[in-house]
Amino acid sequence: MMNFMILTSKVSCGNVTSIPAKIPELTSDFINILMIAVPIILVIMGSLDLVKGITSQKEDEMKKGRQIFVKRLIAGAMVFFVVAAVKLIVSVVSNTGKANLVECVDCFISNKCKKEW
Repeated sequence: MMNFMILTSKVSCGNVTSIPAKIPELTSDFINILMIAVPIILVIMGSLDLVKGITSQKEDEMKKGRQIFVKRLIAGAMVFFVVAAVKLIVSVVSNTGKANLVECVDCFISNKCKKEW
């Protein structure tokens, strides 16, 4: 009986009502996974490039491997911090209660939706 309630629960954001609660939840989970997985994947790929450059025993390849590693580290950090900054800004703006669109974006990004009973 409880599973049926979870599947049929609805949320609203702004002027939009009766959104299945699972949709914002899945969207928020997907964004959180991307926020963590993309930097990890970039660091792993950069590490592999660095190891490949070091094992080649050529100075140019080592330098190129270090440069790629640093670029991927920066890209991974940027992905993490840009997503975190967007989530923070949307959350702060949505708490002002002025913008319906921002409330909907916050609902889907952070899963902070108004429950409908």
